[in-house]
Amino acid sequence: MKLVVEILTGNLFYVQVEDDATIDGLKKEIEAQENLARERMILIVDSKDENQLITKEDDGASLADFGVQDGSHIYLFFNPLNIESPYYHLFTLPVF
Repeated sequence: MKLVVEILTGNLFYVQVEDDATIDGLKKEIEAQENLARERMILIVDSKDENQLITKEDDGASLADFGVQDGSHIYLFFNPLNIESPYYHLFTLPVF
C-alpha cells in the first residue's frame, strides 16, 4: 500500500509498504528512503474518527491495527536528540 507521510515542515513524501506491514516496518522504510533516524520517530495516523498516536511500544503492531490503509496520511514528528547523541552539540545554543 502507498502511504502519504507529512513532516513538521509540511513536506510530503510517499512510502510504499506491504499490506501486512508493521509499524516498525514503516519506520524502517521511512528511514531507508528519507535517511531519518527511526528510533526518534513519532507517528500519528490521520483517521476520520480520531488521530492515533503511535508509540515505540507499538512497533510490533500491524498498520492495519491502527486503521492504516492504502492512501492513509501519516504525520511524522521526532523525539528530541538524546544528550549522548553525537549530533546533540549541533542543535544546542552556547550559553554565555
